[in-house]
Amino acid sequence: MNDVRDNTSAAHGFDFLHGEWDVVNRRRTDFLDPESGWEEFPAVSRCWSLFGGAANIDEIDVPDQGWTGLTLRLFDVETERWSLNWSSSRSGRLFPPVLGRFGPDGRGEFHGDDTHDGKDVRVRFVWSGISGTTARWEQAFSLDGGNTWLSNWTMDFTRRRTA
Repeated sequence: MNDVRDNTSAAHGFDFLHGEWDVVNRRRTDFLDPESGWEEFPAVSRCWSLFGGAANIDEIDVPDQGWTGLTLRLFDVETERWSLNWSSSRSGRLFPPVLGRFGPDGRGEFHGDDTHDGKDVRVRFVWSGISGTTARWEQAFSLDGGNTWLSNWTMDFTRRRTA
């Protein structure tokens, strides 16, 4: 596994995530309120490859919160963009996807549209700090079409040691 990824927009862009991870979640208590507090909780994530690397699924187990979630990632060969599709046991529904790619610096940015608490929001996921043993995911919402962003959830991934 390489710490430096050359072509992360390609079909193997999420290969870094395969395996098992300990995850520290930090989430705003109100996703749309910049004055709200933060809560922190642990999780364990497991990710595996599909379609020869052009897709993957990760499942995240959050026992302290009583839910699990999953992300299905698919690489669109024609557009050379990834779609990230989230669902959790709390709702049992698939949320609208975010679409994007990794840049030459290894940072991935993905955007989409959704609703939260009855309000239309623009959603941004950012993957950064990627190495063989670490990664960071951040979610932010915008109420003004992407002019300003409020970060509301981060996940810091540390690869689990294999025995």
